[in-house]
Amino acid sequence: MHATFYLLLATSLARFLLRHPGGARVPWIIALSVVLAALYALAPLTATLRERPAAPSAAGTRPTPGRLAWLALVVAVWLVLVVLAPSFGWCAVPLFYTGLRTLPPRAALALVAVLTGCVIASQVRLAGRYDPDLILGPPAVSAIATAVFAYMQRQAARQRDLIDDLVRTRRELAATERREGTLAERQRLSMEIHDTLAQGLSSQQMLLQAADRVWDTDPARARTHVRTAASITEHGLTEARRFVHDLAPADLAGGGGLVQALRALAERESDTGLTVRLHVEGAPVPLPDRVSSALLRIAQGALANVREHAAATTAALTLTLLDDQVVLDVADDGRGFTPPAVPGSHAGVRGHGLPAIRARAVQLGGTLTIESAPGEGAVLSVSIPLEPQR
Repeated sequence: MHATFYLLLATSLARFLLRHPGGARVPWIIALSVVLAALYALAPLTATLRERPAAPSAAGTRPTPGRLAWLALVVAVWLVLVVLAPSFGWCAVPLFYTGLRTLPPRAALALVAVLTGCVIASQVRLAGRYDPDLILGPPAVSAIATAVFAYMQRQAARQRDLIDDLVRTRRELAATERREGTLAERQRLSMEIHDTLAQGLSSQQMLLQAADRVWDTDPARARTHVRTAASITEHGLTEARRFVHDLAPADLAGGGGLVQALRALAERESDTGLTVRLHVEGAPVPLPDRVSSALLRIAQGALANVREHAAATTAALTLTLLDDQVVLDVADDGRGFTPPAVPGSHAGVRGHGLPAIRARAVQLGGTLTIESAPGEGAVLSVSIPLEPQR
């Protein structure tokens, strides 16, 4: 619209100079044209009239005194030019938009009506006769210009509403994701605590109770239970420190990998009442940290269930490493149980044991299979897929 204004202004000036060369009004016309161009340029240069689709009146604000003064000067200089040279009348079309964007709706429409009347008068004066086209043309142009501006304003308002809705939706989505992340982190932390500190404390309690029962009759066995409890306590302290530091399993912190961590777990869980063996099948391959950590936690949770519920004498950890998946089997010769009919059901399952194991497997896209029956022991199998090596 700025370019259109300057084009019409230059065209009107050129027409006047061609029609009236050497006339007495030429210096005044040139001077007023330069003044009008300079005044119109003040708006973009001083940012008093910003290029944005929202009119001040649409936002419910009033134009500043400086903006009103600027618009009044532009219109006044243009009116003088129209009086001296009617050919400058068509410069009113860009001024329509300027008024509509600067003033409140009623004042803007009044200004458009005044400018349209001036254009009609200038065209009739320029033609030297009354012509219906000259009477009806300018109002039609001003009506079209006003309608286009109103349509653009409505479209801009809708766009702003859509952007506001989008921003609000993104904020709500971010808040929802934060809440879900918080809940997921709480669940993960509860499983971490269950698989480390809670299981260690449970094992210590059982060992100390066993030591208390045989303290007088079999002191050597009682001391063995106490030493085993002390070892579990030491490991639990290491787990707690690691848990506070970065929540990584202590057995994996040394960098020995999952096989070494499972071997250390089997040795630590073995005592006079339970023997835990480890079997590894397949060529050792580097596993992602999340997979190694999850499998170690699953093994810890499964052995804790064996010790606390199964009354087993032997348990076997079998780690099978394949190209596309890794499988961990935990088998025992204990009393067995009836697996839940619905995956993830807590029926007949105490605490977080099996649900936590299933949740860890599902988080990594894996599956949990349980084979057991009363009096026949149990086999817990977790399969986690691996991304192909490149």
